[in-house]
Amino acid sequence: MSGSTPAASASGARADGGPTLVATPDDGIRLTGPLAWNEGSRPTLGEGPPTGYTAAQLSHPRHLIEIHDGLRAELERVRDVVRQVRAGALSIGAARSIINTMAMRQNNWTLGAFCESYCRIVTGHHTLEDRGVFPHLRRSEPAVGPVLDRLEAEHEVIAEVIDALDRALVALVATDGGGTRALDELEAQVDLLTDTLRSHLAYEERELIGPLARHGLT
Repeated sequence: MSGSTPAASASGARADGGPTLVATPDDGIRLTGPLAWNEGSRPTLGEGPPTGYTAAQLSHPRHLIEIHDGLRAELERVRDVVRQVRAGALSIGAARSIINTMAMRQNNWTLGAFCESYCRIVTGHHTLEDRGVFPHLRRSEPAVGPVLDRLEAEHEVIAEVIDALDRALVALVATDGGGTRALDELEAQVDLLTDTLRSHLAYEERELIGPLARHGLT
């Protein structure tokens, strides 16, 4: 490695104390089976941790990572709500009272509203990228094109996963929260969304930190 370029440490601090930024790594943990895409076939720019950029330049990819961190945190909230709904459903039993049934129905509608809100955020974020940020990067640095093509294709897959999650929510509400199969399907769809979204966000950060630092968001 050339001695003219400061190296980034594991903590993200550059050897010379200059600004740097580290993409959120993919830990490789999967709650479901193989994803709908082949992660090994993803195009890559082959860039390492960004070095030589100013703090102002890094503010653009830092903003992307902050948005992604928010999506990851909200995803954990969705998972927690699903766990709570499952715990409530299992406590009802075959002889649940009307009050418990009403409470369970209310919990499901609350979960549905929460998940719908989260899904709108994810979809809106991807739409903003596809219509604004990605065309800007294509114009500014054509070599990024294959990566952007792959990211846009993954956005379509994630949209399908979100649609399946929505259908699982509808099915759960239809059972008044008492269907074990419906709960299993909902949990499976949340797990699938977790796997696909975490994988996608990590890939996007890894590949776009450099281009965003060079060209900004718009």
